[in-house]
Amino acid sequence: MGQPHDPQREGPVAQAEAEAAQISDSDQPLGVLGKRFNRKSPFLVGMAAAAGVAVTYGLVLLLVGLRDVLIVIGLAMFIAIGLEPVVSWLVGRRFPRWLAVTSVFVVAFGAIGGFLTAAIPAVVEQATQLVDKAPDYLRAAQDSSSWLGKLNERFGIQQAVENFLGGGSGLLDAGVAVFGVLTNLLILIVLTIYFVADLPRIRASLYRLIPHSRRPRAILIGDEISAKVGGYVLGNLLISVIAGVVTLIWLLIFGVPYAVLLAITVAVLDLIPVVGSIVGGVVVSLVALTVSVPVGLATIGFVVVYRLVEDYLLIPKIIGGVVKVPALVTVVAVLLGGALLGVVGALVAIPVAAAGLLLAEQVLYPRLDRA
Repeated sequence: MGQPHDPQREGPVAQAEAEAAQISDSDQPLGVLGKRFNRKSPFLVGMAAAAGVAVTYGLVLLLVGLRDVLIVIGLAMFIAIGLEPVVSWLVGRRFPRWLAVTSVFVVAFGAIGGFLTAAIPAVVEQATQLVDKAPDYLRAAQDSSSWLGKLNERFGIQQAVENFLGGGSGLLDAGVAVFGVLTNLLILIVLTIYFVADLPRIRASLYRLIPHSRRPRAILIGDEISAKVGGYVLGNLLISVIAGVVTLIWLLIFGVPYAVLLAITVAVLDLIPVVGSIVGGVVVSLVALTVSVPVGLATIGFVVVYRLVEDYLLIPKIIGGVVKVPALVTVVAVLLGGALLGVVGALVAIPVAAAGLLLAEQVLYPRLDRA
């Protein structure tokens, strides 16, 4: 190619072309394979390091950009693993998997629908009462002699509410936030259904990524982690329902207003380990103080007693046998999970910590002991 060649002008290239003609023959028309590059050369080492940094930085940016989507996907997988024990139990009773998955979600949606049908009228009624009494609470907040006025002076509650509602922008932002939450909830439900239906195939695909020699032990450890997650999800849900029902009974007995609304709030907050039940107890106690001081103090005592019963009786009996995580690790995991991923991080912190402890006991510690 590029004829004619001028040896004087092309210089070293002409010499290389002459050598190329010598090494080309009928057996190897393109010559033999040359020596490999020296991987330890400073240039290649520098290029590899620079490429590694660039790829890592790009992956970090990608993860940050997809953070919200990945959180929804991860939470859907978490819930799917939590529902898997029920689905597997039905499959063990000779249910086809599609029928088992359908049955679980029909029962779940039926229970949620029935609960909402019974609770929404009471919640709407109590929310309407709260709106009607808002002017009275506002006057009490401006009265420095009342307990609500003292709280307002100390924490600036009225100013915070006014800033939230000021100019309508707060309500607009709240509407946008509610729409985003509902959209993410719908996506979460759809993803969870798909994950539960296809979990055996997902499980097999993930295990195929592990080398054959390590695959049997990885299956044992992975299935044990899945069992811990499933037990934690179902147990935590059961404990939250118990917390809501017991709180509702207490509030109805003592005539505390907005009992249904407060009980639902307590049940939802109780899903968040450590912090959730404390926040719910504070909210319930503050509302109980509006009835009378004795009722408020009794409610504070109820919250403390129930918290002890939940921590030392319900959690050990329902969850403790499945997820064995020390109390210190639980608190640290919840704090770190909440700081990294907010409420979702706090929800999944304990099973993630349990998985980490299991991996450390089964993989890390034995290797360190043999080192």
